[in-house]
Amino acid sequence: MTLSLRAKLFLTLLCVSLLTIVVSHAFVRWTFMHGLQRLVAERQDERLDIISARLRRLHQIDGDWQQLAENRILWLQALAGPPSYPTPEKGWHGPRHAQEHREQIRSPDRHLHGGYRPPPPWLREALRREPREPNSWPPRQALAHMQAGERPRTLALRLMLLDADGDIVYGRPTLLADAERRPLLDGGTRIGTLAVLPGPSIMERPEMRFRERQSSALWLIVIGVALLGALLAFPLSKRLTRPVREFQHTARRLAAGDYDARAEVTGRDELGRLGRDLNALAETLGQTEQARRQWVADISHELRTPLSLLRADTEAMQDGVRPLDQAALEHMHADLLRLGRLVDDLYELSMTDLGALSYRKAPVDVAEMLRDELASFGRAFEEAGLRIRLQTDGAADLSDLPGKHWQINGDAQRLSQLFRNLLRNTLAYTDRGGELRITLSRPGSPLSITFEDSAPGVPEADLGRLFERLYRVDASRSRVTGGAGLGLAIARNIVQAHGGRISAAPSSLGGLRVVVELCGNDSIGPHQEKQP
Repeated sequence: MTLSLRAKLFLTLLCVSLLTIVVSHAFVRWTFMHGLQRLVAERQDERLDIISARLRRLHQIDGDWQQLAENRILWLQALAGPPSYPTPEKGWHGPRHAQEHREQIRSPDRHLHGGYRPPPPWLREALRREPREPNSWPPRQALAHMQAGERPRTLALRLMLLDADGDIVYGRPTLLADAERRPLLDGGTRIGTLAVLPGPSIMERPEMRFRERQSSALWLIVIGVALLGALLAFPLSKRLTRPVREFQHTARRLAAGDYDARAEVTGRDELGRLGRDLNALAETLGQTEQARRQWVADISHELRTPLSLLRADTEAMQDGVRPLDQAALEHMHADLLRLGRLVDDLYELSMTDLGALSYRKAPVDVAEMLRDELASFGRAFEEAGLRIRLQTDGAADLSDLPGKHWQINGDAQRLSQLFRNLLRNTLAYTDRGGELRITLSRPGSPLSITFEDSAPGVPEADLGRLFERLYRVDASRSRVTGGAGLGLAIARNIVQAHGGRISAAPSSLGGLRVVVELCGNDSIGPHQEKQP
């Protein structure tokens, strides 16, 4: 089953929300339990301080622990009784008050603090005397629970008292090893030790009930927030995927050939940039389609002209209007040659556009290659009445050109084709009596070759289109010479295949100035081979 982008986005948002909620719940729960344990520890310390103050007061009244050891009621009063005891000045009379406190403890409706509620169960159990062990503490029932592995929650059942010599006043010897000892000091003098047995992290039942209620509330909050996250993730995923659906619809229209389709772009985020890129692609496709149609129309026009001439000549000869002689055959042969050159140029241009021409790159001496090409075109330039001058940095003598300085890594055959196209362009369009000046310069890594010819020139408005296929400036450079307007387009492709660039500008001699820059690096492009 394939999930849509909206479903994936919804599930992603939901999972992130749930993960955040679970992590937050765990952190809040840990923080709550940690705080609750600290609170319990602080409360325990406060109660220990109160019990220590009671025991210290009893020691001050009696001078020792003898009366406390003989009177179990006083021990229970210290653990769970009122926060203070009467002093001799307030009328403390020992046995009488002990009897009163004993009655308070045994009374089912009176608490040791003076309230009117039943005593806790542990206190009722502690009131039962243990004749064999009168000073044993905690009681048997609490001891049985401890032996079973349970820790008493009540702090009073986990306390034992030792005198200053370490002898047990109330306690059990078997439990002292695990107890934490807190000294009892009176004026800097140690009067005894309070041993505290370890207990659970949460001792009191109200605290346990509070923890349970908080845990339940936290889980309810988790469920509620999860549902809220799901409700918010659904419309949010729909809103986020809306531009994607718009882009999808635009892409389908483009695939169907509707290049006027545009996506609505809102925002400057990644989706906005994607929409602008899609619109730029649509515009480029539209321009490409228009150029293709123009290309087909131009090719048809270029092929129709020589074919129409051949057809007219042939029909004229068939009808006897024109005699079938040597002159007519030569004329038809010239038309066939022009048509063959046009087809060859179209083939080479298509190959350079596709990158299908094989470029075998090797070190090439550009100056030597130019000398060879000029030598092969020398007779044609003489017949056209054109002068040629090859120079470098102002030097006109060819012998001044150092060969190794003008080497680049390139394809000799394709570079020869480049130079021949540029030379033919000058031969085809330069007036008789003019000249061609070729200048080599290498100020840095790129090798610059400048071709400047004399009049006629090219209007500045047409300079940017000279390297377009099938483009001619008909006002000055016509089809009479048989050019198809493909030579400069092929030259541009060859220069680009060598990592360079070509540009056109007005010449100081009155004609056209073409500048070729060849990088001559070792990079190999698509469909290129490097000659070892």
